[in-house]
Amino acid sequence: MTPGDLLQNAFGYGLFTGGLGLHLGAERLGCTVVPISGGNTERQLKIMRDFRASVLSCTPSYAMYLADAARDRGLRPEDIPLRVGFHGAEPWTNELRAQIEAGLGAHALDIYGLSEMGGPGVAYECLCKAGMHINEDHYLAEVIDPHSLRPLPHGEVGELVFTTLSREAQPLIRYRTRDLCALIAEPCACGRTSLRMTKPIGRSDDMLIIRGVNVFPSQIEEVLMSIPAIEPHYQIVVDRKGYLDVIEVWVEVGEDIFAETMGDLERFQKGVQAQIYNVLNIQAAVKLKEPRTIQRSEGKAVRVIDKRTAL
Repeated sequence: MTPGDLLQNAFGYGLFTGGLGLHLGAERLGCTVVPISGGNTERQLKIMRDFRASVLSCTPSYAMYLADAARDRGLRPEDIPLRVGFHGAEPWTNELRAQIEAGLGAHALDIYGLSEMGGPGVAYECLCKAGMHINEDHYLAEVIDPHSLRPLPHGEVGELVFTTLSREAQPLIRYRTRDLCALIAEPCACGRTSLRMTKPIGRSDDMLIIRGVNVFPSQIEEVLMSIPAIEPHYQIVVDRKGYLDVIEVWVEVGEDIFAETMGDLERFQKGVQAQIYNVLNIQAAVKLKEPRTIQRSEGKAVRVIDKRTAL
């Protein structure tokens, strides 16, 4: 994002720091900001084209929702003026990135922040898409083992910990974010030499334990997004039958899949289940859903429904 860009900011402007944080930062850079906030997809697409927005900021799930809505209205990626999008506030995979970029015709970059650290300015991805550059003049980053709290070397996945270096009103020392990632010390191909962080694979407190196997929703998403016939909309439902945990994965597939014979559907379903098992070593019941039957989100996507908590 450079001076003269027009940012369409679809992050929330309430108590969530993403909206105002990005707004003020973009104005500081010399950009024009459309403070549209989230929701009202029809208006989002109209303003995007009428105002010729070059930059979009929102959650990755809402960016995918906008891409689907644009396609449904007959808009091609070249009809959308965006050059780049900044997407954060929830874990997402490189497979979902590819879907967003294909749908909106713009680079989809990851951003990282948390309210306790002052908002969305902690780390940003560059166009190399090889990790997010941490603003080390403001934050000292470490990765620790979430159980032993032992610091881990660069390159190993663990819980991200920050110490603030420039905050005055509320300094934080070795603050545990609960986000799981690795740190990259090597200089980036873009020329920057600051420490980078990988995409968070999940959180230490949202890990699912299914019959003794640790499972992160992002791992399931990675498997699903590698299968071309599956749409980028899914939900994971965890329940308990008797004394055993069971997991269902609801996935949307294209209409052409449902046009096939019952035998073909069963083979496709079993193939998806086999791929999940091969990667995660868990038995998951895959349920095929017709297009647009899984509820969409205009903010953070609800990917996991854990019914065990209600038992």
